[in-house]
Amino acid sequence: MTDEKPLGFSTRAVHAGQEPDPATGAIMTPVYLTSTYVQPAPGKHKGFDYARTAHPTRLALERNLAALEGGKFGLCFASGMAATSTVVQTLSSGDHVVCGNDVYGGTYRVFTKVFRRFGLSFSFVNVCDLKAVEAAITPSTKLVWIETPTNPLLQIVDIAAVCALVKTKGVKVAVDNTFATPYLQQPLSLGADLVVHSTTKYLGGHSDVVGGAVVTGDAALHESLKFLQNAVGAVPGPLDCFLVLRGTKTLALRMERHCDNARRVAEHLARHPEVAKVHYPGLPSHRGRDIARRQMRDFGGMISFELKADVYRALRMASSCKVFSLAESLGGVESLIGHPASMTHGSIPREERLKAGLTDGLIRLSVGIEDADDLIADLDQAIASSK
Repeated sequence: MTDEKPLGFSTRAVHAGQEPDPATGAIMTPVYLTSTYVQPAPGKHKGFDYARTAHPTRLALERNLAALEGGKFGLCFASGMAATSTVVQTLSSGDHVVCGNDVYGGTYRVFTKVFRRFGLSFSFVNVCDLKAVEAAITPSTKLVWIETPTNPLLQIVDIAAVCALVKTKGVKVAVDNTFATPYLQQPLSLGADLVVHSTTKYLGGHSDVVGGAVVTGDAALHESLKFLQNAVGAVPGPLDCFLVLRGTKTLALRMERHCDNARRVAEHLARHPEVAKVHYPGLPSHRGRDIARRQMRDFGGMISFELKADVYRALRMASSCKVFSLAESLGGVESLIGHPASMTHGSIPREERLKAGLTDGLIRLSVGIEDADDLIADLDQAIASSK
């Protein structure tokens, strides 16, 4: 037993899972460029035998992310979609998944275009509505998949309420925590079984790496996922892991700036006479604001909004920014602007997008860490030039 105070988030971000290199004293985790390891005797090794199975740079990142999410076990993958796919691979033919209807287009695509071919079934519902979640549960339901804040409408799902509802039915809950990051939200503490990340985004934070991760506190789930990580082999390279580890060290500082900037941008857009609607959990008008205040530290760096007039104005506006860059992805230090219907969510059929509330005129912002005044001025000139 110990009465020591638990380490704070920023301290864990810098130190968890990492020790100075015992051979040299290097304070940064080495990038071990090796595919195999010498063994003193057959079947006897120092914890590593083949890099797909285990790798010291990857292990450091896995331990770091587990500590940040308040979990016991972390596993890293070659992309966020590899992490998502590995979670679904724990299921069997005939199993059913309930998924939010406002999710990343790649998630919808892999569920419907890949895993349905292997006998899994998926229901896409508004997971902000507990009655809709309950109605979608069947005897074969094994997993509920949540994004919160959702992508791209920034809806807020009550994680604890969903978990309390489905746990009585023996259903697991996975939360894609990419938008919030563990600094703003820790789903495991709210009852979730699994947390999934695209480490490409805020965790890496510099738009220079692609990766994914899964964190859990469940030993049996970890063993199942670890088996799949090794057997299927969608693992990240050592330099990728090093870059994400570098990113997590400054996660708290960056998220504070992302949130501060996003708040100012969202408030400005909400007052703009040419803006029809703004989706941001920090605005008083947002339906999920109270839930977000309860389960998040702050409201995040993502915003979506719609301009008045026709959809083509959104396309013109997105192409007219000078500080915001028109690009896929999110969560880097630089601000990005995108048109979900033709970019990140283009793989979702239009009728499904519209049913979920994702209009053709929606614009999504990943607000970076630049000066907020410059970001606001850039949006103003782009809106003006789009008329």
